[in-house]
Amino acid sequence: MNTSSEPAFYEIHAIRYGINANRTRGQNFILETRPNEPLQLDFYSWVLIGPDGPIVIDTGMADEKAARHGHTILKSPVDALRELGVDPDAVETVILTHAHYDHLGHLKDFPNATFLMQAEEMAAVTGPYMQRPWFRRAYEMDEIVSLVEFLYGGRLILHGRDREIADGVSVHWVGGHSAGQEIVRVRTRRGWVVLASDALHYYEEYERGVPFAIVFNSTDMIAAHDRIRDLADSDDHVVPAHDPLIIDLYPPSRPDLEGSVVRLDLPPQRVERG
Repeated sequence: MNTSSEPAFYEIHAIRYGINANRTRGQNFILETRPNEPLQLDFYSWVLIGPDGPIVIDTGMADEKAARHGHTILKSPVDALRELGVDPDAVETVILTHAHYDHLGHLKDFPNATFLMQAEEMAAVTGPYMQRPWFRRAYEMDEIVSLVEFLYGGRLILHGRDREIADGVSVHWVGGHSAGQEIVRVRTRRGWVVLASDALHYYEEYERGVPFAIVFNSTDMIAAHDRIRDLADSDDHVVPAHDPLIIDLYPPSRPDLEGSVVRLDLPPQRVERG
């Protein structure tokens, strides 16, 4: 725990572990006017490094789930953590922004971690909504069973809508994409950054005010844009979860990690998005 009287500042490392180069705009946006136009989907997990870190945010996607859903794994997010000097065995805190399969794929690679997740997400994934294929299509049963095991084993904390994880790190419910979708607010030396997770897949959703196609509640999904703006220092402090622009906007964490891991606590290299 940070015992200094100074505020805690964090590095934010975004790990680009997978892509789907075959997605189209029609698969990504509701009522899209150019549905057949390609729009790649990238996959990220994150780690915060600071006085109360490392704090891992989501664990990425398992290889077999990626293959079944048509995604390509570029590198193991767990291996990327090791490249950053983070030992998964030593990680004590993992934030789960929601329980879709591309965020829970490596739960068991953090054997000593406590996981934190919105109570509303757990209620949804173990409740009557899951009787319907539409609602359960982005969840994997074995991963939900793991969450139940962690809950009974004292390793999963289910919390309310707003929670401080550490000085300078807090999570906030927004819903929309899933029943318990949350965003993460992080204090960095460039200001307050909001990791929107899947509350925003692309910058375009935020800029145009349009909903993503995988949605639990479209009203909450659009209302989340205002909550994100309230918590971030500016629009350039907002980071979506799946936009291919991220890897170009932000500098690599190290020269040898170019194209795979970037620093979100540093200013974006350009802000014009076409």
